[in-house]
Amino acid sequence: MAKLLDKQRYKCALASMQTVQAITRAIPVLHSGPGCAQKLSDGTGSSGYFSPNIFPCTSINEKDVVFGGTKKLKSTIDNALKVIDADLFVVLTGCIPEIVGDDSGEVVSNFTDAPKPVIYANTAGFKGNNYKGHEQVIDAIIDQYLEKADESEKIDGLVNIWADVPYADLFWLGNLRELEKLVAELGLKPNTIFGYERGIKNIDLVPKAQFNLLVSPWVGLKNVKKMQTKLGIPYLHVPTLPVGATETSKFLREVGKFAGVDSAKVESTITEHEKYFYYLIERYADLFLENRVINKQFSVVGDAQYTLALTKFLVNDLGLFPAKQFITDDTPKEFQKSISEEFKKLNYGIEAEVDFTTDSYIIHNQIREHDYHGYPLVLGSYYDKEITEELKGNFLNVSWPFQNRVVMDNFYAGYTGGIRLIEDIYSVAVQRFN
Repeated sequence: MAKLLDKQRYKCALASMQTVQAITRAIPVLHSGPGCAQKLSDGTGSSGYFSPNIFPCTSINEKDVVFGGTKKLKSTIDNALKVIDADLFVVLTGCIPEIVGDDSGEVVSNFTDAPKPVIYANTAGFKGNNYKGHEQVIDAIIDQYLEKADESEKIDGLVNIWADVPYADLFWLGNLRELEKLVAELGLKPNTIFGYERGIKNIDLVPKAQFNLLVSPWVGLKNVKKMQTKLGIPYLHVPTLPVGATETSKFLREVGKFAGVDSAKVESTITEHEKYFYYLIERYADLFLENRVINKQFSVVGDAQYTLALTKFLVNDLGLFPAKQFITDDTPKEFQKSISEEFKKLNYGIEAEVDFTTDSYIIHNQIREHDYHGYPLVLGSYYDKEITEELKGNFLNVSWPFQNRVVMDNFYAGYTGGIRLIEDIYSVAVQRFN
């Protein structure tokens, strides 16, 4: 019997056009039907130098389904190279050309001598969601563009930082910049390929790094493993995005140890940050301890990165107790067990139950049926606002889709990000007094 999926929390793999868009002066070339770019770019902050409205697209139609769309793809790439001032062209395929069997790779191979690099990724919607599409774009860069660097080309202390999916994560830009700052404070040289003035020059640095740092529960793990095999770059996998003092201090110690940074320098950096973090916490201790509208139980509804990171922060740093947590990014089954184990690594022996589901109907029923012993705190997507209001709870939009907030370069990563998250949560709570 057919099953209806209520309010899914992700897009199709072709939405990886936003991964390309996040690389400065890189542009997607879409081999898809008309309208795909418009439908997949509903996030805020997705205009800029190359807006989805001007992405080159083959706009294939019924005739191309019958006779194939490879000629149209070739002419689209040809014209894009002539009229668009970009540093990297990434061909992304939609459902129709892959169903009819267009060989996009063969077409792209004709552009090996083009003035700018042209690569491709198979990102048909039926092959997965935008999280997997993101990985496919990074794989395309690894397989079709990057080459292994000689030892003499390696840059001592250079670290490639990879986190979660641009635009799917509204805080992607700020989080990356904050992770860069933290890594730089250890005396290392961070390198990322996404965001302001990060582009082809940063991609060229990737093979020269000392190691890859992946900060993500599962997205990107296959990519860093491939780079280890093909490019000889070792990797450090940190499954939890560090939010607040507990996880950020742990993060700095883990990175410092892996990179061979002097432990005294690591501890000095941690001490300075923790002193200020806890100074701010102490200033507002009366609010945290006496505020009766923030109940001790909470649920996070989001992708694996945020559900895990925010659960650890709310338990370990704020002393709240977890109700059931919900991961909505269609996490592959091969990663679910290890991620579930992370929810058992909370302070004081506390463990959180986690449910991997993409169905909002199931999520909302479980939230409705749980006894939060007062006002529930729900951190989730805009889809979860109505159920939280029904339960007279406190709601904060932290995961896609976003409808009631604008984020430019705000972030939740690190010590400062933890403080910003506290500000956001309690700004919602204190409104009850007005």
